[in-house]
Amino acid sequence: MMKLGIHAYAWCSRWDHSALDLIDRVKTMGLDFIEIPLMCLDVFDAPAVRNRLQSVGLAAVTSTVLLGDTDITSEDAAIRAKGVEYLKACVEASHAIGAESFSGVIYSRHVGSLPSRPTEKHWNYAADGLRPVAQLANQAGLPIGLEPVNRYETFLVNTCEQARRLIDMIGGDNVKIHLDTYHMNIEEKSFYEATKRAGDQLIHYHLCENDRGIPGTGLVDWDGIFRALAEMNYRGHAALESFVDCTDNMNTWVWRQLAPSGDDLLREGVAFIRRKQKEYNLV
Repeated sequence: MMKLGIHAYAWCSRWDHSALDLIDRVKTMGLDFIEIPLMCLDVFDAPAVRNRLQSVGLAAVTSTVLLGDTDITSEDAAIRAKGVEYLKACVEASHAIGAESFSGVIYSRHVGSLPSRPTEKHWNYAADGLRPVAQLANQAGLPIGLEPVNRYETFLVNTCEQARRLIDMIGGDNVKIHLDTYHMNIEEKSFYEATKRAGDQLIHYHLCENDRGIPGTGLVDWDGIFRALAEMNYRGHAALESFVDCTDNMNTWVWRQLAPSGDDLLREGVAFIRRKQKEYNLV
């Protein structure tokens, strides 16, 4: 069955020890896993997270984004090296909690721009930076996923096809694809075709409405997505990633109320996705 979960940013602006109770909350919602952000490794207590996950019987995946001082496509070699070390630390933290995958905008700076289009140099920087990260993850038995995001959040990987290109450049069987419907709504021509294009490289899917509000209330082609997933017999992870507020450490650009409350968004969103799972025999 497809594994359904939720991103911790639905409730918290950053992950630290005070967020541990969210693991219990996700379990009581009847979900399969929680997605834990690794933006703040300095306050990430891996043993405590692992113990709580095991005690309640919940799986986890992890994700992050690169920022200006960890951009592996930077012209500054020291920044690129710092980015590689950060991603390796994320792999180690993910392995330490028993995460089933690690993914995100891990190939270039999040909300980064250029004065012109990226060149082969930027692609090579990204591939060269991710290759040792993928090798370390492979030793830990951990798949890593590249998440294409929209043109306003990265200049490098906007589409599934571009993610596949970077995967080919990196090499390694454990480098996979993480799709996100919010970004696909801007960059892809077809939700169905992009999902099918990911094929057996797809390991994670963010299920978001086009405005980040309640899934099923907007423009996303959910039937196209679930038809593709059913044809692929998808058994990977899929997480709701919707926001009703801004986070402190990563701007979510939520300038208006997208649902009556976070609880309403989650309750209605989970119910909608569960109905689609059942309709397309992904349960």
